[in-house]
Amino acid sequence: MTASFTEGHSDPTVQPVPASVVQQVDAADTTLHNPKRAVISLGSNLGNRLENLQGAVDALEDTPGVRIKAVSPVYETEPWGVEPGSQPSYYNAVVILKTTLPPSSLLERAHAVEEAFNRVRDERWGPRTLDVDIVAYADVVTDDPHLTLPHPRAHERAFVLAPWHDVEPEAQLPGRGPVAALLGTVTRDGVEPRHDLELRLPE
Repeated sequence: MTASFTEGHSDPTVQPVPASVVQQVDAADTTLHNPKRAVISLGSNLGNRLENLQGAVDALEDTPGVRIKAVSPVYETEPWGVEPGSQPSYYNAVVILKTTLPPSSLLERAHAVEEAFNRVRDERWGPRTLDVDIVAYADVVTDDPHLTLPHPRAHERAFVLAPWHDVEPEAQLPGRGPVAALLGTVTRDGVEPRHDLELRLPE
């Protein structure tokens, strides 16, 4: 289904799809006519931030059972939960996709994409080359500790809500209400659109 990974390959987006994801896609073949909608948040504040985000978009599109429908504008944001100036600023964006993968397999793929970009999880809110978070999956609301849906802090993060609203103005965050209304309740300080930057929607 995918090309094998060659050790030392210079392109981190060319990664094998985990076997468990392939199995889930194969099992979902009978439901390909009824994919689920998911919202993914991307962030990077190390390395070439724009290339990291684009690489994540491309890697998600290359995942069997996933089709990207929209990519938001890029925002530059101050790091969340840390002292001002202690980390480089982030580039953030939101991706809207359709998928036949269940949430657990989509999460596995998100983690695989992060790892392909050498994501390190040494500290909470630490700097990272790439952050790939599932913000929402269909209308699912669950407090499963492995994957809480929707993302438990999405409703209070302008760096998620602003790009999501740009690409999907009528969006609803399950269990929380309209994204437009939520965006009106949070500060947008330190969250600035970068009109000079653009992510490509995969062809």
